[in-house]
Amino acid sequence: MNKKNKLALAACSGMSPYGLISRITSADIVEETDNTISLCMGATSADRIGFKSLIKKYPIITINGCDGDCALKILEQKGVKSIMNINIMEELNKKNLKPTDVSRLDDNGELCVEYIKNKIKNKLKRIENK
Repeated sequence: MNKKNKLALAACSGMSPYGLISRITSADIVEETDNTISLCMGATSADRIGFKSLIKKYPIITINGCDGDCALKILEQKGVKSIMNINIMEELNKKNLKPTDVSRLDDNGELCVEYIKNKIKNKLKRIENK
């Protein structure tokens, strides 16, 4: 993937264990890859200067904590469609993984992050190879 193929990650910022997994997963992926950036959903929702153009500049993958799909809905309200939507709760339930804390990762939370991170990185590789 080159610079023009950069992707943005729009992570849930909810105060639930799933929101924490979403935020940490997004931050880790941005740190570990060259062609991803993260979006601040609070600033996006508040129409902060610069974010209106940023959300239209790159394709966006939403990483929602639960079935509320808040990150996806915020983008839709701004007229932006996500190229992929990931529901953390749904994905973790498939593997019987459950985070337990809203602000700290324990060993189980780390397992959740690693599982979701690998899932997203595999999806990024598929996008990159198209």
